[in-house]
Amino acid sequence: MSQTIAIGCDHAGFTFKEGIVQLLKKRGYEVLDFGTDSPDSVDYPDFVHPVADAVESGKALYGIVICGSGNGVAMTANKHQGIRAALCWKIELAELARQHNNANVIAIPARFVGMHMAIGMVETFLSTEFEGGRHERRVSKIACAV
Repeated sequence: MSQTIAIGCDHAGFTFKEGIVQLLKKRGYEVLDFGTDSPDSVDYPDFVHPVADAVESGKALYGIVICGSGNGVAMTANKHQGIRAALCWKIELAELARQHNNANVIAIPARFVGMHMAIGMVETFLSTEFEGGRHERRVSKIACAV
């Protein structure tokens, strides 16, 4: 599977995105950076939908979305049928999102966590495997039938 990570954010997440992209490249990931590329005010869905599309289509293994609260980007990503975006503000939540929910997108609230925590959550999210087992049945019930 691809070692490509898709990332997108609004103006509140711009600084975090820049730091996370540097980390990902240092770790050897290919990065699909959908912006934004400045702290100027923008609409987060414009940057989140391309991240979700990349994950759904298999162009990216995982997605990272960032805004002030993390809520808007998580809600937007979760509108996509094949996305399971988890809003995380602690490392343990990022770990459980992968282990129990097989999350494929992490949503980060830039105004409520520091850069150190954001980096830790991303590293944990990317290195944690889905446990499957009893969780597989539950995860299979998340998506709505089309």
